Amino acid sequence: MAITDLPEDPARVLECERRIVNAWPAPSTLLVGDWVVRFANGYSGRANSASPLKPGAELDDATLDLIEEFYRADGLPPCIRLTPLTAPATRERILARGYRLKDASHGLIAGLDGVDPAIEPDLQIEARPSQDWIAGVAAHQTGPKRNEANLAAIVEKVRLPAAFATLLLAGEPVAYGMGVAERGMAEIGSVVVDPGRRGQGLGRRTVAGLMAWARLVECESAYLQVDQTNTVALGLYASLDFRRLYSYETRILD
Repeated sequence: MAITDLPEDPARVLECERRIVNAWPAPSTLLVGDWVVRFANGYSGRANSASPLKPGAELDDATLDLIEEFYRADGLPPCIRLTPLTAPATRERILARGYRLKDASHGLIAGLDGVDPAIEPDLQIEARPSQDWIAGVAAHQTGPKRNEANLAAIVEKVRLPAAFATLLLAGEPVAYGMGVAERGMAEIGSVVVDPGRRGQGLGRRTVAGLMAWARLVECESAYLQVDQTNTVALGLYASLDFRRLYSYETRILD
């Protein structure tokens, strides 16, 4: 099943992008003009990049110089997320500086009206991230995302209603995920499945459980971001009625 597109809706994109800042909080954050600049010791693209927070957000050369200095002072490559909120001239300025494509993602959204708020017994939901949850998620990641301390520095800062989910089979943890609710919308992320258990529908059960939790806390929709090359995840989300609201690129300057 393929992901289908929603009509272009800049206001909805802005709602998601603003909420992402709170759902996935970076240990250090700066507001620079119409942009939020975030730092998280290199863990994840969203938490270590500059993102626009209004339609037509611009960066002149001086401000872009300043943002680049911030990242270099932290020992990180300058990183910019080019979303539909980015002004066309700013996009061209960033490309002209030699920022290369790191990855490209889709922002997906699904309504929750028809979702049953009952959560299956095998899905353990905690309001705060336990050490076991942090260790389990980190163990199923690659590269910088295997760092438990850097993951903890992000998830322990969540101040909104949250669900840290662990799917158990015969008492053994086999999948993880999280959800954060804010003003009628829930962000779903950090969905990982034990490699030896893939292909058994465990990711689907985890995401469906987080959608049920979101409905339980009176959210009207769920949203998430997924790599454009992750065909397995895209198929999963399509089967749960997620649709593409927008796409974006993450670009870094080596």
